[in-house]
Amino acid sequence: MSLLQVSDLSIDFGRKRVVDQFHLDVQPGERIAIVGESGSGKTLSGLSLMGLLPESATVHGQILWSGRDRRVDINQLTEDEKRLLRGQEIAMIFQEPMTALNPLYTVGNQIVEAILCHQAMSTAAAHQEAVQLLQKTGIPEPEQRFYSYPHQLSGGQRQRAMIAMALACKPRLLIADEPTTALDPSLRNQILDLLKDLQETSSSEMAVILITHDLTSVQSFAQRVVVMHQGKILETGSTHKVFTEPEHAYTQQLVHSRPQRQVIPLVPIAPVLLKADHLQVSYPKPVALFSRLADCVRALSLKPLLEQDSLVVLKDMALELKQGETVGVIGESGSGKSTLALALLDLLAQSGARVEGRVEVMGQVWRDLSASQRRTVRKSFQVIFQDPFGSLSPRMTVMDIVAEGLRLHHPELSEEIVRARVVEALKEVGLDRTALSRYPHEFSGGQRQRIAIARALVLKPAILVLDEPTSALDVTIQKQVLELLTQLQSKYNLAYLLISHDMDVIQAMSHRVITLKKGKKIKEEELAVEG
Repeated sequence: MSLLQVSDLSIDFGRKRVVDQFHLDVQPGERIAIVGESGSGKTLSGLSLMGLLPESATVHGQILWSGRDRRVDINQLTEDEKRLLRGQEIAMIFQEPMTALNPLYTVGNQIVEAILCHQAMSTAAAHQEAVQLLQKTGIPEPEQRFYSYPHQLSGGQRQRAMIAMALACKPRLLIADEPTTALDPSLRNQILDLLKDLQETSSSEMAVILITHDLTSVQSFAQRVVVMHQGKILETGSTHKVFTEPEHAYTQQLVHSRPQRQVIPLVPIAPVLLKADHLQVSYPKPVALFSRLADCVRALSLKPLLEQDSLVVLKDMALELKQGETVGVIGESGSGKSTLALALLDLLAQSGARVEGRVEVMGQVWRDLSASQRRTVRKSFQVIFQDPFGSLSPRMTVMDIVAEGLRLHHPELSEEIVRARVVEALKEVGLDRTALSRYPHEFSGGQRQRIAIARALVLKPAILVLDEPTSALDVTIQKQVLELLTQLQSKYNLAYLLISHDMDVIQAMSHRVITLKKGKKIKEEELAVEG
């Protein structure tokens, strides 16, 4: 008997149909991938299987689930019945971990909560289980990371914590929505191998639905592929057949899309716009209170209580970025890539981090500038963050989000001019003026990333930090965005600091590449530029 059987599923928002006649049959122990570009309806289809669509959505069709003791239509269940189903029988790894994780609780306590909700287990046993799950998903020093808050983890570590939480109750069906988006290639393979191992050792024959735009992951993981476009299924079949003999033109385009190297040679006299010397970032290392008190008793002194060890996450970093240049920064998750970006942007002051060294922007040293001088510099030094949903205000429309920087730095502009520039910026990233009055939650993950890019570009900065700018985008849109960034660099002579774990993206755009490992630069090399 099928574990899950979806028939004629359609999802409407008002008069707009976003998923049309979706069909899916999932057998126990099966691995299925749903692929397609941003906005194709992949995530909405996944959310519908758990009854997590917003109230504004109208759902048609059947979602038959073979429970432990009965077969039910998820669409017909009450909210309380759906809650019993979630976590224990069907679990989901969400696309944006910083948004899905509660910022007020440690990641360990959030995993413990998930375990205690569905399993008869003591708190101490749940704690030990949570630590083991963190270790299985590849998080270093899991006992210490248990006490870390989401903002203290790297993007990849947050994603792994989400995976640990989803697996905590050993569900029969795991829906993984872009589970490896924030991970470097080696860890991406580790996570997918982990899911395979858990499937093989699971007594309930756990099935997995992988929602992704990462075709490499699909080939190595899924047994069957479903290709979606504009809310409809275009093609379905075995992974081997879909990738070797794609039938639909869109599938062919998806399979053969790869970033093409388009790098513009530097002007020999290009000035240095960004420079860092001996840059180092450290955080206080979390230590259990009773352990510290025990140290005090042994030492018969309060000194151990007052002292606190430091965790150095970026060590003695040196960097130069010239006008018109792209410097790529690559490394595994937790290597310090995003920390480097935040330190260069001077955005670590409120995080409890200790920042040492010198950062010079446009010929001016950050720590020597007044508040008004910093604001002037920030106009020319913009950033696209890794998590687009977390960086976009949920209470602001797209118009207000993209226009915010213009209104702050150019108060002399009329609303007509501001609106025209916002529309122009949105057009450059592939969105039209119909997006202006909508809110971030109404867009797919890839569309939200494009809004974040538009917000940064609208000020026409001299330096742009790109922290995983294409991590949430499918391969076809990724290629378009990289081409767009190259065109803008050529047009405005922009300098890019490109942070990514995707070597194809780094090689497509970079003049130089810096490799980080455990917070330290281990290699820097120049890439050949044609022309």
